[in-house]
Amino acid sequence: MPTIQVVDMEGKKSGKIELSDAVFGITPNAAVMHAAVVNYLANQRQGTQSTLTRTEVSGGGKKPWRQKGTGHARQGSIRAPQWRHGGIVHAPKPRDYSYSLNKKVKKLALLSALSDKVLTEDLIVLKDFAMDEYKTKTAAACMKAIGAEKKTLVVLDDNNAFKVKSLANIAGVKTAQVNTINPYDIINADKLVIVKEAAKKIEEVYA
Repeated sequence: MPTIQVVDMEGKKSGKIELSDAVFGITPNAAVMHAAVVNYLANQRQGTQSTLTRTEVSGGGKKPWRQKGTGHARQGSIRAPQWRHGGIVHAPKPRDYSYSLNKKVKKLALLSALSDKVLTEDLIVLKDFAMDEYKTKTAAACMKAIGAEKKTLVVLDDNNAFKVKSLANIAGVKTAQVNTINPYDIINADKLVIVKEAAKKIEEVYA
């Protein structure tokens, strides 16, 4: 059972917490994590790219010259792909790139990502993140004190606007709740900061 040091907003030690083996102590599955990341990125694609084929380009209805006797290659339209301003061969069209993964695969990928942060010692458990006003300066000082100044994912125990917006202005910091965490954001972050109460909720949901 992984034991993690708990720190307060000033970076001072504030006891320890034992995390569940079933959530934070499994052997990370790299293949499944890769599949989850590819799935997440595919689902983010808008798929709105669109160019014109030769049938959609305006003009080109008239044959540019007669079939024989000119010395030129035969041509049927000035909107054929080989012509300037012609249509595009196999033109990309709007499409949906999204697809779904098996629920067990999604869960395994998430648990693998969480366990990997424990193994690499990039998981920080924060005793509490109390904010009673919009104060980016206070939030930034907290991130610096706990050693999470680069790309950081902060998992909060609630959707308090003071907490979310105070962190939102810090470059590289992203926030999430227990029900919105995903493998991509965890893997993409250099440090994973979880509020102590949020860690307990994660264990309740995924253990």
